[in-house]
Amino acid sequence: MIPVTAPDTQADQPLADRMCILTRQVRDEADLLRFVRSPDGVAVPDVNRKLPGRGVWLSLSRAGLLEAMRKKLFSRGFAAETAVPTDLPELVARLLREQAVALLSLARKAGDAVSGFGKVEEMLVAGRAGLVLHAREAAPDGCRKLDRLAGPGTARSQFFEMRELDLAFGRPNVVHAAVAKGALSGKLSAAVRRNEMYEGLTAVAPEDPKRKDD
Repeated sequence: MIPVTAPDTQADQPLADRMCILTRQVRDEADLLRFVRSPDGVAVPDVNRKLPGRGVWLSLSRAGLLEAMRKKLFSRGFAAETAVPTDLPELVARLLREQAVALLSLARKAGDAVSGFGKVEEMLVAGRAGLVLHAREAAPDGCRKLDRLAGPGTARSQFFEMRELDLAFGRPNVVHAAVAKGALSGKLSAAVRRNEMYEGLTAVAPEDPKRKDD
């Protein structure tokens, strides 16, 4: 597994700092998950951070979500009895993955993404690639050959399965893909990083001790 290696590109609007209901640490929204409480009192994940209503925030971690569920922290965070579906960790994982696949599909429709070893190689040699994606099933030798062409500003990941890359490109057997440098590449890199953080495949930056809540 190759974690995303390039830093996130800033979002269109600056992200605020929020406090995790589990760790009580203050972090950037990019490193957190937002949840809202539905009208019928159920915790609902808001991966796009756009749903109306009061939100509670949790560190971007499947293990942390399970711990928050065990400690019944959603009811405390919302100051009201809140039901939590037992499959919430799987739902969050699915939504995060779908978000990233949708961004890759958007990049493909915009003409910013290519697939296939030859086209990815061509984009890398030209220095245009901002993000390279290898399917989880990709052969190590092929990944190494392409990664050797990647410059220091090119992110790489082997997080997604071939079926997800197939879905994004609308064709079968997509093993390698690349997205050109630019806004979409930055947003997709950030989305992939959020997936990897959630699954514990890349570390969360330590909190700023000056801003830690006591």
